[in-house]
Amino acid sequence: MTAPLKHSDPVNVDVALGDRAYDIVIGRGVLASLGERVAALRPGVRTAIVTDRTVAKYWLEPTEASLAAAGIPTSRVVVEEGEISKTYAGLEKVSEALIAAKIERNDLVIALGGGVVGDLAGFAAAILRRGVDFVQVPTSLLAQVDSSVGGKTGINSPQGKNLLGAFHQPVLVIADTAVLDTLSPRQFRAGYAEVAKYGVLGDEAFFTWLEKNHSDIFKGGSAREHAIATSCRAKAGVVSRDERETGERALLNLGHTFGHALEAATGFSDRLFHGEGVSIGMTLAAQFSAKLGMIGEAEAARIERHLIEAGLPTRLQDIAGFAQEGLADADALMALMAQDKKVKRGKLTFILLEAVGRAVIAKDVEPTPVRDFLKEKLAQKA
Repeated sequence: MTAPLKHSDPVNVDVALGDRAYDIVIGRGVLASLGERVAALRPGVRTAIVTDRTVAKYWLEPTEASLAAAGIPTSRVVVEEGEISKTYAGLEKVSEALIAAKIERNDLVIALGGGVVGDLAGFAAAILRRGVDFVQVPTSLLAQVDSSVGGKTGINSPQGKNLLGAFHQPVLVIADTAVLDTLSPRQFRAGYAEVAKYGVLGDEAFFTWLEKNHSDIFKGGSAREHAIATSCRAKAGVVSRDERETGERALLNLGHTFGHALEAATGFSDRLFHGEGVSIGMTLAAQFSAKLGMIGEAEAARIERHLIEAGLPTRLQDIAGFAQEGLADADALMALMAQDKKVKRGKLTFILLEAVGRAVIAKDVEPTPVRDFLKEKLAQKA
């Protein structure tokens, strides 16, 4: 863990990937420095900003103003908010707009938005003219601590989440913590699940700190910058050691095998935000670990208790429309989990826990105990 930051101190986190290394710049007001940083990074560049309608209301003009002040020409591509844009149709819209804007290989795409925009714009950049560089400007807590770092880009398939995509690292990440002030409480809470995840999977001391300081993170105090910087350092370290997720990076998927299945079952709708799915999935992973005798029930309860204190859902019954077909059916959820990207030769892989702060990769998990566990959880009363 790092020492808590002051509000006025931007911090740089290095993602050490050799000649593809890049900085994550974290702090209040750092969006204003975007143009200056881009100009220094790529003199003479042209840019195209990809954003969604909601983010555009607050942050498109300040972003364009920063670029203009540095003499950088830009165009804009505005998509609908939410997972509805993270589709084949959304990818086509963005790609064609970038082509029409004459974005060339030596130009930059700027992803201004949350996880959906970052994934979508990054994937479009990866395939445009066989590869155009891009900058991440994450505007949600979830994107600042997770999806903007590490180069995972992509779109959803009707058969599952993030099943089409590419590893395509950004050349710069600008995480302005002031933009988080415009998030709804629900959106901020959903992003907090990814912050808690870093403590649960690999840093018990950080998790203990979160238990004591999460209210300050929500209020926007100095703890917010500290939590984001600590999360980014954790992810940057993992990515630098395992960029293509052949080993250790899979640990970052704690809660995602269950969570992605739940997102697919709810139609990638606002019934369940990604971070909410991760919260429920993380709770289920802890409880399944306890059922297998890997951790004590008290440790699993500790994780769930903290997520509840943060205002997050932790039970299947917390999902809106829980009783609808496909969500309250263990076999349907198992079928969705079978499409998880970590599946190898049809065998499930889960990220489970040996302790708070120590996650492990569990390969070749037999489906029967998972199905029985889900049936048990589904049978609980709301």
